[in-house]
Amino acid sequence: MIREVEGDILLTQAQVIAHGIAPQDPFDSGLALALRERWPSLVKDYRHAVRAHSVVPGDIWPWAGVNEDGSVRRIVNLVTQDSLGDGRTARPGKATLENVGHALRHLARYLRDEQVSSVALPRLATGVGGLAWQDVKPLLEKHLGELDIPVIVYEVYRAGTQADEAI
Repeated sequence: MIREVEGDILLTQAQVIAHGIAPQDPFDSGLALALRERWPSLVKDYRHAVRAHSVVPGDIWPWAGVNEDGSVRRIVNLVTQDSLGDGRTARPGKATLENVGHALRHLARYLRDEQVSSVALPRLATGVGGLAWQDVKPLLEKHLGELDIPVIVYEVYRAGTQADEAI
């Protein structure tokens, strides 16, 4: 059940927000920056996780934190981009369709295993990731379209606007 909406994904009622990142992502642009500003511990925890074990393209890295109202916010970071370079000098590269496909397959498994009731995503890997939506959308439909939960795709970002997520 995929629904495309316009609005601010940070205001989603979905149980999980999923978005694309790189293995050594600085969370300094796009949705990653907005998430970093709202939940700074997300980035700190990600940096610790990356140092503890290798995060590779195609993986996912789930995280849970607390909203201002005390509720839990779950974010699944999809490693859709490659890294340029190694170690501390590494920086995010572009996304690949192969990485997106692997990450979406892992996300679908995570959503089923964790009995998640809904998920919200942006147009995955089309901003900083550099891919075309017409190439990414079929992968999203293939991996998430058969889930028996609402999959809310934020097509257009509208700051501060609550989207109509009803399916």
